[in-house]
Amino acid sequence: MRILISGVCGFVGSTLARAFAESGARHEIGGFDNFIRPGSETNRAELKRIGVKLFHGDLRAASDLETLPKVDWVIDAAANPSVLAGVDGKTSSRQLVEHNLGGTVNLLEFCKQHRAGFTLLSTSRVYSIAPLAALPMEVQAHAFRPTLPLPPALLPSVPPSSVTAAGLTEIFPTTAPISLYGATKLASEALALEYGAAFGLPVFINRCGVLAGAGQFGRADQGIFAYWINAWLRQRPLNYIGFGGHGHQVRDCLHPRDLLPAMEKQFSAPAVPAEDRVANFSGGADSAMSLRQLSDWCGGHIGAHAVGTDTTPRAFDIPWMVLDSAKAARVWQWRPATRTEDILAEIAAHARAHPDWLELSAPL
Repeated sequence: MRILISGVCGFVGSTLARAFAESGARHEIGGFDNFIRPGSETNRAELKRIGVKLFHGDLRAASDLETLPKVDWVIDAAANPSVLAGVDGKTSSRQLVEHNLGGTVNLLEFCKQHRAGFTLLSTSRVYSIAPLAALPMEVQAHAFRPTLPLPPALLPSVPPSSVTAAGLTEIFPTTAPISLYGATKLASEALALEYGAAFGLPVFINRCGVLAGAGQFGRADQGIFAYWINAWLRQRPLNYIGFGGHGHQVRDCLHPRDLLPAMEKQFSAPAVPAEDRVANFSGGADSAMSLRQLSDWCGGHIGAHAVGTDTTPRAFDIPWMVLDSAKAARVWQWRPATRTEDILAEIAAHARAHPDWLELSAPL
């Protein structure tokens, strides 16, 4: 199968490209990138070495896609992944929409032209902030977790089955506000499904938890595991922000290569009901970790480092985000393969081998 990956030299795109190339499945892997992300250039030589065909192009420019070869499947791994994008003063809201939504439209038109399947790598940040922030939380082992069952006051707006001990299910509300970033991804999901229905294209939406691993570009607003470990190793200033400044906020963790078994099944899937085309993919509750727990891991594996506190709330922040992947298990017989401990160790090894990684991948 001929597979095209957008954002192929980013962390997720390059990880998937390497995993496909090394899987033995004999896919023909290609991809394109505009190389505007700091650090993306570092992946070019390695991908070329293992046989990935690289093209320079910006998915915001429809004409850049006109010269790409015909493929059987497109994986959309290109996005501005910051929940603060468009409101942080570093990128404009128009640029965010042009990249994350307009780029998806161009890819879908490309798929329509070539009769190609389409997989959108979406995000847990499509879920609504207000009901997430309203979930009652308790602290256990220095980490937030929702108190279940949900109180009656939440039930009119939050279905009881949308929050389980394993995390959020796909029926959790997606109403605004979800951040501009989340809105572009949710709109991309809707358009992708509409293109699939209108033009008979196989389309799948894989909503991912926090993707992490070696080589992730380290920024606090999008690659928290890599950023925290790299900053800890360099003795950079770190702060627990918001929620009392205790570091109890929790995120799950997933290595991008763990998506491959499900995507291989999606490539050859027969007719799939519409309701099964959207699924959560996450390390789930077993992978979930608070910032305080991550600090404890860093202290035990790297050494001592003081973490400050800043109780100022941050835009779009939430105390807890863990996805329940039960649907992915049911539909695709999928489960994550890489333990959080191994992901953290992989990041730490990369951080030690690349002492300038923060400056290279996320310059101030």
